[in-house]
Amino acid sequence: MSEQLRVGMVGYAFMGAAHSQAWRTVNHFFDLPLAARMSVVCGRSPEGVAAAAAKLGWESHTTDWRALVERDDIDLIDICTPGDTHAEIALAALAAGKHVLCEKPLANTVAEAREMAAAAAVARTHGVRAMCGFNYRRVPAVELMRRMVADGRIGVLRHVRAQYLQDWIVDPSFPLVWRLRKEVAGSGALGDIGAHIIDMTQYVTGQSIASVSALTETFVRSRPLPSASSGLSAAGDGTEFGEVTVDDAALFLARLSGGAVATYEATRFATGRKNGLRVELNGSLGSLAFDFERMNELSFHDATLPEAERGFTRILVTEPMHPYMAAWWPAGHPIGYEHTFTHEMRDLIEAIGVGADPAPSFSDALQVQLVLDAVSQSAASAQWTKVEQVIE
Repeated sequence: MSEQLRVGMVGYAFMGAAHSQAWRTVNHFFDLPLAARMSVVCGRSPEGVAAAAAKLGWESHTTDWRALVERDDIDLIDICTPGDTHAEIALAALAAGKHVLCEKPLANTVAEAREMAAAAAVARTHGVRAMCGFNYRRVPAVELMRRMVADGRIGVLRHVRAQYLQDWIVDPSFPLVWRLRKEVAGSGALGDIGAHIIDMTQYVTGQSIASVSALTETFVRSRPLPSASSGLSAAGDGTEFGEVTVDDAALFLARLSGGAVATYEATRFATGRKNGLRVELNGSLGSLAFDFERMNELSFHDATLPEAERGFTRILVTEPMHPYMAAWWPAGHPIGYEHTFTHEMRDLIEAIGVGADPAPSFSDALQVQLVLDAVSQSAASAQWTKVEQVIE
């Protein structure tokens, strides 16, 4: 393999580490038309980015993303930064002729997402590709769910129920990190984890969310500032507090474009739940259910069987014929969270290498952004709100 895909990654914290693992691994397990080269990692702190480069396996490092996107020796920009910087970096990279991978949600506002999708459409005419990183699409069991729905195994879809439950900010002394500030994160649980189940359900069902009725809630409205938040904090001890400006929880009803009804719940206040992502689909001929805490399994109820034989059965999604699994271990050996990112890079490299459009595209991500916006509007107005549909 002689041709390389030279990657420059912006951001090196949690998501940057996950992406780095994927870039290091992908060509060792998948036969691809291009070889990923971890050329440059970028971050604001000179000391921090130097340490990250050494730890994560990047050849070099920089603190200037603007100079990075203009470099002739970089082919792709991987954006792993907070949402308030996504649009600026992505637009600059696309204008410079660089392929772009941008973490979700695509942007902090619909206006930003529209501009990014439009820029990606123009860049596409010049052979430049752009993809948004909704990694849970790449769980083999989720992809199998999508294929079974498309094959008609559950018949006419009637119900969708989706949950993403976490508890990492239940403690009111947890500091006011960037994810709790609207000007940086855009929204709270809604955009951070709700975006995942919005994208996943639209993907596996092949239907878009048409209208929503929502409520959001912020349970803890002020928190210790990060610089003064070691240990528990109490009023009167000199600790400085700041306002939480995003939602802690978002719940909404929805109607899908194909007639199904749906419920969605995204919260970071589900005490005891660490990363509880669950999606269930009920159709006229059966049901499918996925639980990320059992990510190598898919539950299937086949209502076409004789009544005495019906019931949810477990499909262990580890066979070579299952999506992505032929590249990994012998049947019955599970994979983990990190593999979803490796699969993401696999699909992106394949698309770039053969001149195809990767998915989810920036237009797909704009559709998610439009749902997020409609949910926010509905919660504010306490009324059903239509979701604008992207027309390409």
